[in-house]
Amino acid sequence: MRDIRYTSSPLLASKTPVWRSKFIVAMLALAFIVLVGRAAYVQVIGNAFFQRQGEVRFARTLEMPASRGRIFDRNGLLLASSVVAPSIWAIPDDVERHPAKLQQLAKLLGMPMSELNKKLSDEDKTFVWLKRQVDEPVAKQIAELKIAGVHQRKEYKRKYPEGEAAAHVVGFANVENKGQEGAELSFEKQLAGKAGSRRVIKDRLGRVVEAVGDEVPPVDGQDVQLSIDSKVQFFAYQKLRDAVAEHKAKSGSVVVLDAQTGEVLALANYPSYSPDNRRSLSGAQLRNIALTDTFEPGSTMKPITVAMALEAGKVTPQTQIPTAPGSYKLDKFTIRDTHNYGTLTVEGVVQKSSNVGSLKIAQRLTAQQMWETYAALGYGRKPDLTFPGAAIGRVRHWKSWRPVEQATMAYGYGLSASLFQMAHSYTAFSHDGRVIPATLVKAPEGAVVDGLRVFSEKNARAVRKMLEMAAGPGGTGQRAQTVGYSVGGKSGTARKQQGKGYASNKYRAWFTGMAPIDKPRVIVAVMVDEPSNGVYYGGAVAAPVFSEVVQQTLRIMGVQPDMAVKPAIVAQQVEESF
Repeated sequence: MRDIRYTSSPLLASKTPVWRSKFIVAMLALAFIVLVGRAAYVQVIGNAFFQRQGEVRFARTLEMPASRGRIFDRNGLLLASSVVAPSIWAIPDDVERHPAKLQQLAKLLGMPMSELNKKLSDEDKTFVWLKRQVDEPVAKQIAELKIAGVHQRKEYKRKYPEGEAAAHVVGFANVENKGQEGAELSFEKQLAGKAGSRRVIKDRLGRVVEAVGDEVPPVDGQDVQLSIDSKVQFFAYQKLRDAVAEHKAKSGSVVVLDAQTGEVLALANYPSYSPDNRRSLSGAQLRNIALTDTFEPGSTMKPITVAMALEAGKVTPQTQIPTAPGSYKLDKFTIRDTHNYGTLTVEGVVQKSSNVGSLKIAQRLTAQQMWETYAALGYGRKPDLTFPGAAIGRVRHWKSWRPVEQATMAYGYGLSASLFQMAHSYTAFSHDGRVIPATLVKAPEGAVVDGLRVFSEKNARAVRKMLEMAAGPGGTGQRAQTVGYSVGGKSGTARKQQGKGYASNKYRAWFTGMAPIDKPRVIVAVMVDEPSNGVYYGGAVAAPVFSEVVQQTLRIMGVQPDMAVKPAIVAQQVEESF
């Protein structure tokens, strides 16, 4: 091999300036100082910032959902409970694009393949919900597919065993397990509980690689026991549904109260909905119309007018009231009865449902007396019942009343109330003159219920006798009678408002009453909206529903019959005045 002499190279033989070597050494030293400075900044000065950035990218706080409290009826039967329902999510960038597996996934999720592909092509490549709250067997099958990038999160889903029968009273919770309607919303604080949490470190694939910090366990929600009796609720709903169908009505409602404790035993509406399947529901379908909608109550107000006059000492049950010739002119208005009843006693005015008789009794009272009594009975103010959307109703201040308005209020026009307010006001008759608080929560055994004194015991009992007459032979509510139990109540038929006046062919049929009449245990109020099958009087449409609900409810409560046989019911329906 040829000998190579590097020193003979002119390039290597040339002298290098000393400053150049010093410059290179200086640059290396400067680079080292910069690296040391950067390391010091990252490790010491900017440590907190870089730790936060690392946590943002890899640390996650995982929420540990709390189980929502259960809702029971008064007998301990489930009305709402939570079951485990995993939610399926994915990291689109990491999803294994295996056509066969994705087809199976779409089928299990109950969605077309196009929708699944759309979700997986979402702009957010790190997280997308595929479906919230699937049944556990479905979640298990999805897990068995072992599709990379598809994950599950433990969540809870509400189940409602009573379905549409109790939908308007129980309500429902949304996919986030928050109450939206009914008792689910009213008792949200008790039912919701408090979610727990744990801090973890995840890798880029979303897998937990380390737990950091202390775990905060979830606090499950408290159970709530309602005053509702699911058997009474279902029976009331069933009979209401049948009546709405039979009379080709728009809708209907039933309220059942314990006459001695004020507990709500049933609150049914038809049409209803399934709380487990709420697709395409409108706000109208979700409304609990027994509480949220107000109407002019019509003749069901007449016993209250009479009670006011009795309490004021203006009449006695036997006071004679002339109603001939069946009409009465006041200002520019003529108020009519359906028949010319001649002269009636005060008892007869309630029994025959005379408008003329009622207004003549009201004329003996001052507007202030009537207004104060309405307010004491709960009209024109928000009900004490803990329930979302409960209506206030409308009773204008007495100072603005004209004589004709005072007259029409005597028989249920010119003021408005919900069906629940109507039922609740009748506790003043069932509880010997005291209007008692209503509650949707089961009262403790043996709890003493007191209320606001509105009428004397004597006058309350006198009105109960009139209610019994109104539901008996010669009264407008004969079809309210039951087998084995004495009943009393008042029917009502009110024309529906339309524009500034009243519709000529649209009515609401009412019946409100109680049983047994000597010592009432239940109050039942029934409303059927727009019956259109040829019959529309409250005594013909609403009273039969009252009869069936009362009889079944008293049997469920174990109340002994107070009558040996079924009372005679006159076949011909007595018409009531509007």
